[in-house]
Amino acid sequence: MTSTARQLNRATLHRQMLLEREPVDVLTAVENVVAIQAQEPASPYLALWNRVAGFDPAALDEAFATGAVRKASLMRITLHAVTAADHAVFHHAMLPALRASRLYDKRFKGMDITIDQADALLAHVLEFATEPRAKAEIEALLHTHVGDVGQPGVWWALRTYGGLVHAPTGGPWSFGLRPSYQAVTAEPRERTAALAEMLRRYLTGFGPATVLDMNQFTMLPRTSIREALATLDLVRTGDHYDVPEGTVPDEDTPAPPRLMAMWDSTLLAYADRSRIIPEQYRKVVIRSNGDTLPTLLVDGHVAGVWRPTEDGGVEATSFHALTDDQWAGLAEEAAALRKLLGDREPQVYKRYARWWTGLPARDVRVL
Repeated sequence: MTSTARQLNRATLHRQMLLEREPVDVLTAVENVVAIQAQEPASPYLALWNRVAGFDPAALDEAFATGAVRKASLMRITLHAVTAADHAVFHHAMLPALRASRLYDKRFKGMDITIDQADALLAHVLEFATEPRAKAEIEALLHTHVGDVGQPGVWWALRTYGGLVHAPTGGPWSFGLRPSYQAVTAEPRERTAALAEMLRRYLTGFGPATVLDMNQFTMLPRTSIREALATLDLVRTGDHYDVPEGTVPDEDTPAPPRLMAMWDSTLLAYADRSRIIPEQYRKVVIRSNGDTLPTLLVDGHVAGVWRPTEDGGVEATSFHALTDDQWAGLAEEAAALRKLLGDREPQVYKRYARWWTGLPARDVRVL
């Protein structure tokens, strides 16, 4: 039987640990969520705060420091936080796309360097980065081998497809604005098998889902996705695939309010964004350059956006009328969020304030 739109919404919330905060450790939570958008350093912390009962940000600090959780360029050529086990698979599944995004870009083609030379340079980088190295250090190494190849430079390509991960540099969210990189060892994997495993993992965290959804999540060709799916033991209902053990809750299952991180993966994991974002709000929440704002989740769907205020509050902007009970629930979440931010970075996401001009605000409250 085909699931309703509301059941699909509840399935996502259930698998993403958003129907209730669960008493699990950080590594289990990251494994359950599958892939956490990490373009902004704070976002993995806020994502887990929304999902884990009694979340301690120090536990995520430690997971990044030990390498149990890795931050790297993966799906959609963007930064994600994933378990070390998933990184080993996801990198190989995404490698053709990661390479093509750089080596066939006109910016790379404009450099005085061949693909073979770039791959040879990567070997030097991986040897050099067995311990964390700053961008300037790696660029200096490359300069000794190839001199000046212009902008954006060969490092721009290598850091995307080379299999390096971001090394913690400190600061409130483990990673600052000047990243360091470290090489990690990974056994070669057959690409179709790696892709099939990545898609299976995607379905555990985001299913049921269509080929178009998986194409959106990965930005990989639909032909490759279908070939990989054919190797898996899956359940198919209409256009939607799922793992056999996948749970689809009843559409009447209550969904508590949440203040979601910027770029939360639930907002970006589907071709049909209406699973979480009402269509009329999509372009407001996902801006023209891809910035995806921190959102209010009410009854499982985006109902507005939030940002910290200068005096330590949380400004919530709703796009439609909310009930008193819904505002009370958001206020309770905001009180807990203020504590998390106050211990780390009260003015998180401040550099994105320009997007709050011209919002379709129905109600604006400081919680």
